[in-house]
Amino acid sequence: MIPRFDASEFNGITPEMRDAFERDGVLVLDGLVSAEMCALLQNRMNEMVKGFDAREHRSVFSSTSEAHAQDQYFLESGHEIRFFMEEEAFGADGQLTKPLHLALNKVGHAMHDLDETFSQFARQDRFRLICRGLGQKKPLPLQSMYIFKQPHIGGEVVCHQDATYLRTEPESCLGLWVAIEDATTENGCLWGIPGGHKTGGIREAFRRAQDGDGTYTERLDDTPFEEDKKVPLEAPKGTVLVFGGKFPHMSSANRSDKSRHAYTLHVIDGSAHYPADNWLRRPPRLPLKAL
Repeated sequence: MIPRFDASEFNGITPEMRDAFERDGVLVLDGLVSAEMCALLQNRMNEMVKGFDAREHRSVFSSTSEAHAQDQYFLESGHEIRFFMEEEAFGADGQLTKPLHLALNKVGHAMHDLDETFSQFARQDRFRLICRGLGQKKPLPLQSMYIFKQPHIGGEVVCHQDATYLRTEPESCLGLWVAIEDATTENGCLWGIPGGHKTGGIREAFRRAQDGDGTYTERLDDTPFEEDKKVPLEAPKGTVLVFGGKFPHMSSANRSDKSRHAYTLHVIDGSAHYPADNWLRRPPRLPLKAL
């Protein structure tokens, strides 16, 4: 069983936390974020959604298809704030079958640098303590996402490793996954494979094509994920799940009548090399800023 830690009075990574992270590949910190802060992020996202014109952009995000990866709207999202729809949000006629706020899959990927509310949240002292306590010398927030996991249509996310998409040499990616709402087995919580970061290497590399206009996935390691060993990572509102780039995790579709909002911040170590063929590229006008 993956241990849980009461982090309501968190002021640094303890030896017990570090041991759990190194053994399991994931750290469960209950109560790290207050209910008031969760509400603040949710309200700010509601404001952002109200200002989005769905008629202008129809980009769909799916972890089972790479069609979105060839979309310039997606490829430019590393330095913008972009909105992505659920696959099941559109009918056969191409029109939305749900109100906009119930049709979005996620918003990403640079709001931690471009939106004041999310920037202040991402750069809090507790997150800096987590990243440094788990070995990062120069924590650099690279991407962030607000994930809706909509009622009835929230899509499946297949088993994957974050280092597939955000590679450094040596591998240094940390994901901080914040439960904005309760995440349960009913509404599509994350599942992970304890110790799976030690079995095999990084399975795939998601790369930019040399011309910069497309992407492709290269298979690096054929070792299968041991999905029969996966366990649910249920997370009450305010819980933060911290996992390394090699930790295999996934989530099932949400067929319940409850949404599962979450905010994810991915942080890399600025002392590591960031290969130029990563999909996420920042223009000189928006360099990465320290945590």
